[in-house]
Amino acid sequence: MRNTKPLASLSLDLDNQWSYMKTHADPGWETFPSYLDLVVPRILNFLKERNLQITFFVVGQDAALEKNREALRSLAESGHEIGHHSFNHEPWLHLYTEEQVEAEIVRAEDAIQDVTGQKPIGFRGPGFSVSQTVIDVLLRHGYQYDASTLPTYIGPLARLYYFMTARLNQEEKSQRDNLFGSFKDGLQPVKPYLWPQKGGKSNQQMVEIPVTTIPIFKIPFHVSYIIYLGSFSPVLALLYFRFALGMCRLTGTQPSLLLHPLDFLGREDIQELAFFPAMNLSKDEKLKLVSEVLRLYADYFRIVNMQTHAREVLASANLPKDNHLKT
Repeated sequence: MRNTKPLASLSLDLDNQWSYMKTHADPGWETFPSYLDLVVPRILNFLKERNLQITFFVVGQDAALEKNREALRSLAESGHEIGHHSFNHEPWLHLYTEEQVEAEIVRAEDAIQDVTGQKPIGFRGPGFSVSQTVIDVLLRHGYQYDASTLPTYIGPLARLYYFMTARLNQEEKSQRDNLFGSFKDGLQPVKPYLWPQKGGKSNQQMVEIPVTTIPIFKIPFHVSYIIYLGSFSPVLALLYFRFALGMCRLTGTQPSLLLHPLDFLGREDIQELAFFPAMNLSKDEKLKLVSEVLRLYADYFRIVNMQTHAREVLASANLPKDNHLKT
């Protein structure tokens, strides 16, 4: 029997320990500490038990390091799609020149393909950082979808929390000035749309699949938010998630749900990231909540990877175009 549930996608930004520390300006990130050998097998077993095939957005710097090759190769060997998550994982990617963006995309793409055997066709900017320049470079390199936008009004609040917990100098604050986006990001569409190439010189199309926020309200509900709410009340956190899914169904929104490695790591696993929200929870507490979240997600929707989501969206309707980014 054909699955008649509405479509939804699931992805995981495979941000490594050093990338969180780098964004937070913590000393020691330059040694590229890694928890991939710990968290990747845990995530893969978790997904296998639930028969889920998802998209992993991989950082090029991780792919370039020999110590991460086995863990990253196992993602592709397990049948998951591999996406592109930049090389240096700098959330100020939108400040790069065109030449810098070109070098960033090519360097990461080569490293990721060398390790996993997959050439990425989808991109997510670090910290939801994207610009028209990034989009133009991706189009030139044949990317089929971008997933870098988070249409919410609360980005400045998340940035304020980061600034309060980090020791940043003025230059570092300037680099992170648009970390997690601005208030106007709440005006971005929640549903997928097409990116036009600058100047309109190409017939190539690339679809944007936003990280879905609650339609109308534009409040995030990706899994890290649910876990954070669950650190106060798991019952209320799951009620919030049910409400988000219900609003997606009511408005005909095909959601794209986001996971992070820290959703699978508890306070006993990694001490350096204790500043992160919900890192006061144990691994078992987090896994129990993530399990229930994904069970509900599968009850409401048919879960696919990002590539399948993009292709089905492109084939199903004439999508609107949006060009809210600055060059």
